[in-house]
Amino acid sequence: MIGFLSGSIHSKSNEQIILLTGGVGYLVTIPPNYLSLLKVSVPAELFIYTHVREDTLDLYGFLTADELKLFKLVLTVSGVGPKTALLVIDKGVGKVEGAIKNADTDFFTTVPRLGHKNAQKIIIELKNKLGGLKELDLTSESEESTEAIEALRNLGYTRQEATQSIQAVPASEKTLEQKISYALRQLGKAKSK
Repeated sequence: MIGFLSGSIHSKSNEQIILLTGGVGYLVTIPPNYLSLLKVSVPAELFIYTHVREDTLDLYGFLTADELKLFKLVLTVSGVGPKTALLVIDKGVGKVEGAIKNADTDFFTTVPRLGHKNAQKIIIELKNKLGGLKELDLTSESEESTEAIEALRNLGYTRQEATQSIQAVPASEKTLEQKISYALRQLGKAKSK
C-alpha cells in the first residue's frame, strides 16, 4: 500500500496528476479545488489512499492527513464510492465535519452525484464517529409542508427557520395558506424580540 508520495508534478489533467517520484510517474486523483492550485514541474507532497478493486488500482491524493482520514471515513458509508467521497472532501474538512455534526443534509446535496438519501446516510453513519450536535430529522414531510417550507425559503428564511416554524404550526391551521400565514406571524414575533 502506498501511503505518501513526494515528487514533482509531471503533468495534470481534469481530475488527475502524474507525480514523478524517483523516476516513476504515479497517476493520482486529487480533489478539484486542490488540482487548480497545482502547477506542472512544481514539487508536491501527498497523503495517498490506495483503492484496490478486482481490475484496478487507483491512487487518491490529499494535501493533509486530516483530509485522508475523513476520506476513509466517508468511504465507509454504504453507497458512497471514492469519486463521490473525493467531491465531499473537496468541500473542506471543517465544513464537512460541521455539516455532519449539525445534521445538515442540504450541505451534502450540493455535492454532485449525492442525493438526499445518501446525505442522510453520511450523517447517520458518521455522526457517532465524529460526534453529532443535532439529531437528524428523518420524518418525511408531507407535500404540503414541503411547499410551505419552500415558500418561506423564497421569502428569505433559512431552511432551518422555515422547517421549525412549519413544524410548530398547530393542527387547527388546515390549508397551506393558513400554515404559511401562521408561520410568518411566529417568525415575525421571533425577529421583533
